[in-house]
Amino acid sequence: MAVFNGVRLVSLAVLVLVSQLDSASAAVRVFGLSARGLTGDGFENFLDPYLKVRCGSSFGQTESFDDNNNPTWSVEFNFPNCNRYDKLEVELWDSDLFFDEYFGTCSENVMFKGVYSITCRGSEDTLFYSYELLE
Repeated sequence: MAVFNGVRLVSLAVLVLVSQLDSASAAVRVFGLSARGLTGDGFENFLDPYLKVRCGSSFGQTESFDDNNNPTWSVEFNFPNCNRYDKLEVELWDSDLFFDEYFGTCSENVMFKGVYSITCRGSEDTLFYSYELLE
């Protein structure tokens, strides 16, 4: 299990470094990612949540938190190939030993230059994030 955590950390570090290299030419910046009130499985287990973020032809993924139903991710993504009218998607996942469980997607169409704060409500949980279109 420690090997898998090491691989995840290395993968995360590479993703973060790659996203930072594109910051000067970024068309869309995604930041301020957090969730509140996440509910676990039917056995009331806590989640090990992480997010997959997509826009245009760009993709990013946060680290997962063990047993945390109210996570805040400090990572920031810069998507150079995301433009006006593209769909920005933030997916919530639960990291598990054998397969990861998908919990839902929040999506927005990127519209106008500026900063936007998004609140995406589920049945019992809420996902928060912000994005900025830099034209």
